[in-house]
Amino acid sequence: MLSQRCTNRMRLCGALFALLVVAGCGGTGPTQEAAEAEQQVGAAGPARVVPPEAQTLYEQATAVMAAGDFVDAELRLKEFILLYPDYPGAYVNLAIIHATNENDAETEEALDVALTLEPDYPAALNQLGMLLRKNGKFLEAEAAYLKAVTVSPDYALAHYNLGVLNELYLQRLEPALRHFETYQGLVGEDKQVEKWIADLTRRIAASQRTANVAE
Repeated sequence: MLSQRCTNRMRLCGALFALLVVAGCGGTGPTQEAAEAEQQVGAAGPARVVPPEAQTLYEQATAVMAAGDFVDAELRLKEFILLYPDYPGAYVNLAIIHATNENDAETEEALDVALTLEPDYPAALNQLGMLLRKNGKFLEAEAAYLKAVTVSPDYALAHYNLGVLNELYLQRLEPALRHFETYQGLVGEDKQVEKWIADLTRRIAASQRTANVAE
C-alpha cells in the first residue's frame, strides 16, 4: 500500500495533462506529471514544409487548449487534421485531450496514428507511457519513456515521468533520483522536484546504512 506521502505525490503528478504548453524549442518545467501540447507544427516531423496558414491554425488550436477549452481545441485540431493529416503533433494533442477526458480508447487511437507517422516521436512516446502507466503496465510505460529519452536525451518531461514511475510504481529509488536530477538540470529550478530529490537522497542513504549494518 502506498504511504500518504506517495498518495499525495500521485495526486500532484496526475492532476492535469495539458495546461502546460511547451513550444517546439523550449518551455518551463511542469508541476504535475504532464504531456506537452505541441505548439509548433514544424516540430511535428522531419523535413515537412509548413504552410503559414497551417502554422496559424495550429497555434490557434494549441492556444485554446492551453486556455483549458478542450472542446474548442478538439474541434480546431480535427479541422487542422482534415487539411494537414500528416503532422503527428496534432494527434498527440488530441490524445492529451482524450486522456484528460479519461477516454483511453481514443487516446490510444490518436497515439497509434502519431507513432505510425513518426515512430520515434518523443511527445507521442511520452504520452503513450502515461497511458500505459495509468493502466498498470509499468514496464511497458518505462520502455516508452526510455525510448523517448533515447531519441531525445534532453526531453525533460520524459525524465520527469521516469522519475515518478521509478519511485512510486517500480520502487526503484536510485533510477528515480537520476531522472529527477536530469529533469532538474534541463529545466532549471523546480522547487517541488528539488524537495523530492532531497527526500530520495535521504532515503537512499538510509537504505545503504541499513544494508551496511545487516552485512
